[in-house]
Amino acid sequence: MRLLENETYQADLRAVCGLDLPWEELNGRSILISGATGMIGSTLIDVLMMRNRELETSSGEAAGKDNAAGRGCRIIALGRSEEKAKNRFREYWEDPRFVFVRCDINDRESLERGCVEAGVCGSQDGSDQNTAGTIDYVFHAASNTHPVAYANDPIGTVVTNIIGLDNLLHFASEHGCRRFLFASSNEIYGENRGDAELFDEKYCGYIDCNTLRAGYPESKRAGEALCQAYIRQKGLDVVIPRFTRSFGPSLLRTDTKALSQFIRKGIAREDIVLKSAGTQFFSYTYVCDAVSGLLCCLLKGSCGEAYNIADVSCDITLRDLAQTIADLVGTKVVFDLPDAVEAAGFSKATKARLDSTKLQGLGWKAQFDMKTALDHTIGIMREIES
Repeated sequence: MRLLENETYQADLRAVCGLDLPWEELNGRSILISGATGMIGSTLIDVLMMRNRELETSSGEAAGKDNAAGRGCRIIALGRSEEKAKNRFREYWEDPRFVFVRCDINDRESLERGCVEAGVCGSQDGSDQNTAGTIDYVFHAASNTHPVAYANDPIGTVVTNIIGLDNLLHFASEHGCRRFLFASSNEIYGENRGDAELFDEKYCGYIDCNTLRAGYPESKRAGEALCQAYIRQKGLDVVIPRFTRSFGPSLLRTDTKALSQFIRKGIAREDIVLKSAGTQFFSYTYVCDAVSGLLCCLLKGSCGEAYNIADVSCDITLRDLAQTIADLVGTKVVFDLPDAVEAAGFSKATKARLDSTKLQGLGWKAQFDMKTALDHTIGIMREIES
């Protein structure tokens, strides 16, 4: 079974599509997404394509280029592997509202050339007269986001969060972008200083920058500063959603985060392996809530502001998280020490809970508590992988 054929996943997508948001702002617009095949990027595309098709059905019009221009949004998915993208987005590949652009965002020329060749924009030097579609919104979601990747590809982790971001910010500023979103992270908060139960957007804890593991949080911090520079110097409209530890049925097989490993064990009905005492206390977010928070930032957020996407209903210790999954699947929790590669990529934070009051002020709220989100994730993945 394909993910999009799963009824529970379809219902979760509809829950996002049904939110009270100014969706009309997206009609006739183009949205460029880096990291399109990643967990959050791909789910965002599923939501937007569902809305496109619901608009098409409700209007009674047949699918087509003319309809696509006014009855929904155009999605431009960036990636390095066409094969990977075609497998994930098979259902949209022939839809005129979906365009895949093969490029490397860490190479400015590759990004520009890929978009010109795909017909989504004209060249900056004017040599190509094709102006098929202004880039209205850009969402930079490409990044290494799990421990083994941090340890095995530390250069790629930093480069994508800074150089890739700079290339996309430059591209957006040159192509009339209405709003740019940079996917930042709870990791920018660093270690809890012991003076806050929940991190608001102004909190700043300690990060030892002279370590391998610091590459991810420090490059996210630098990325946010770069966004502010483009706001000031280029007049670009930028909003920064800060995601916490997200999970859902669209998570990648290569993901090595602790929760992702727990979920894999749960799908296989195996004992949940905990590689520490499990006292770490973190915020987590179901991917559909992460996407609804992202859309809220896109459509309601203020330029230059950062917004935490999290909800206290999904705050839990690692030990309790492992036990919750074990209880759901009828297994038990066992303890095992991590190997050196895994340990090098582990976060040093022991307590990182986010305050989402600011985002809630825009009207956002989570729709899935932890137990429901885990039940949906494991159930969906078990069905599509069987």
